[in-house]
Amino acid sequence: MSSQDVSGGFRGAIFDVDGVLVDSPHEEAWRQSLQELMEGPWSDIRAQTTWTPEAFTPELYHQRMSGKPRKAGATAALEYFGVPDLDRRVTEYGEHKQEMIIRLITDGKFSAYDDAVRFVLAVKNAGIPVAAASSSKNAKLFLERVDLGKYGGSGNLHEAFDVDVSGRDFAQGKPHPEIFLTAAKELGVDPHDAFVAEDATNGIQAAKAGEFGAIGVSRADDVDALAAEGADIVVTDMGTIDVAALSSHRLATT
Repeated sequence: MSSQDVSGGFRGAIFDVDGVLVDSPHEEAWRQSLQELMEGPWSDIRAQTTWTPEAFTPELYHQRMSGKPRKAGATAALEYFGVPDLDRRVTEYGEHKQEMIIRLITDGKFSAYDDAVRFVLAVKNAGIPVAAASSSKNAKLFLERVDLGKYGGSGNLHEAFDVDVSGRDFAQGKPHPEIFLTAAKELGVDPHDAFVAEDATNGIQAAKAGEFGAIGVSRADDVDALAAEGADIVVTDMGTIDVAALSSHRLATT
């Protein structure tokens, strides 16, 4: 299948990080840190909420939290569980999660998606500049810990990117396209001449709002949801994307 049939090739590629390039421990960090708070400092308000350890599901994370900046992600979870005194607890939850994710990253409790790393390198080898664009302030830490030696390259994955706009405090979060528009501007390309690779529905919404090509990367059995948001193609393995078609401005699978 293919789409985006336009004259001239793509001149820029923009990649989300969590869920596209790395299997990050964000979900685990959000889940564990809330459990620690609810069973410790917040135990006095636990009965006022709908929270249980089992209620923090992957569906909750992917539908309400994935791809959002830290404060927005914390707010979404605490609102979902009806946690009182929200403003103060959002900050505490976000800080606790950040401490935990740094520990998880330091302990190496994440892995790169091999298909994605190979695709990034193939895109670069095709002469297309690449940008990293994640809402996470931890994106650089992840990318720096991915050794390109096993992929036939040198250095780390962060060094492979021409531009990195990850973790900046943008005025508008996804599904607003500000982060992707900024990446395109710093790559020096028009949005129509760039594509975005995203695993979250709000990321696909942001890509389409910015008039980029959009590759949906399904890591959570959400092919239909990504397609419904207008992704030009949806893949479960980025190795199936036709790199040669990019020079014809087509997003296609082989």
